[in-house]
Amino acid sequence: MVIPLERKNEGPPDNKNRIERAYSISAARKRLFILAVAVIVVIIYICSLMFGPVRIPFDESFKIIVNMIVPDTFTDVSRIHTIIITRDMVYKSLLCLVAGFGLGIAGTMMQGILRNPLVSPFTLGVSSAASFGAAVGIVLMPVFFESGTVYYTLMSGVTISNTQIMRMIFAFIFGMLSITIVILMTRRTDISKSTVILAGVIISYLFQAGVSFAKYLSDDDALRELTYWIMGSMNEGRPYVIMILFPTLLGIFIIMEWLAPKINVLGAGDEVASSLGLNVARIRNIGLLVAAAMTSAITAFTGVIGFIGLMAPHICRLFIGNDTRYLLPASGLMGSAILLVSYIVSLTIIQGQVLPIGIFMDILGGIFFVWLITRRKKEVRI
Repeated sequence: MVIPLERKNEGPPDNKNRIERAYSISAARKRLFILAVAVIVVIIYICSLMFGPVRIPFDESFKIIVNMIVPDTFTDVSRIHTIIITRDMVYKSLLCLVAGFGLGIAGTMMQGILRNPLVSPFTLGVSSAASFGAAVGIVLMPVFFESGTVYYTLMSGVTISNTQIMRMIFAFIFGMLSITIVILMTRRTDISKSTVILAGVIISYLFQAGVSFAKYLSDDDALRELTYWIMGSMNEGRPYVIMILFPTLLGIFIIMEWLAPKINVLGAGDEVASSLGLNVARIRNIGLLVAAAMTSAITAFTGVIGFIGLMAPHICRLFIGNDTRYLLPASGLMGSAILLVSYIVSLTIIQGQVLPIGIFMDILGGIFFVWLITRRKKEVRI
């Protein structure tokens, strides 16, 4: 009689459980990174409130922000400092935060759709088209309004001129027009992603020529306003601007997160995505349109601010990889941090003056890409 012996399970660990555990650890690290960047953004935001017309201590800036959320929490704050922050600095810094987040997610979406890390709203001509739209609004203002500049008072007590209204409307319209032209030029199913990028570059050059022509036709006042607007600034930081941009940002971010899993599938190639039942052309067009809408809306209020849509996704990929679901919020927060730091520098680099924020962003972006190219060359040598 043979008595069977009990065998111990000495086989290899369950591969499925091991993969799930590794995925959970990876996802936790990505969420931790997003949380860390969010905390950094909050700290930088409070710091940015210190550099208004007068220097305000960090702890007092923090107390004033808390009082805005929960009134009368702190009573030992300066009334003058409270007025400076609540009526001016808080909205300009909020505009930095919203604009940086929007440009960061727009760049991430465009790079994911076209699978090219050098694509951005500026590469595809959206910013150049918005600049041209602003130029049209500024130059043509005397044609539409023979009485000249007229100021209107909004419900919040803020005044806005007819020139500003036309500039914002035309900047948004032409920004959306540019990406629409790119989509129409590349609507054939056999068009490659490189052709889409090339079409964007062509559109960008055409609108840049239009901006130059508008400058040539402008008088001194219009030329000064147009030149300053193209360099980018946060001067439009007002309650009504935040009330327009924040719901727009929230709605577009939700659409992008809905597209994120599909963008991840596109990373395997158009053929693979099509074989899995995805409508590649439809996803690409929706993604480009929402990214262009976000960029156009921001550019209409801030002017041209470059490189955030390129820098923020690059930096975040170094830490969390290419998963678009996590890369979108991470890049948005990183864009906010970059723009807030740039705004602080623009307030402090020249005593008593506010440097256009686009100037510093161009310098920072150039330095960043010199580092990026150098880093890649070192990796190739290794």
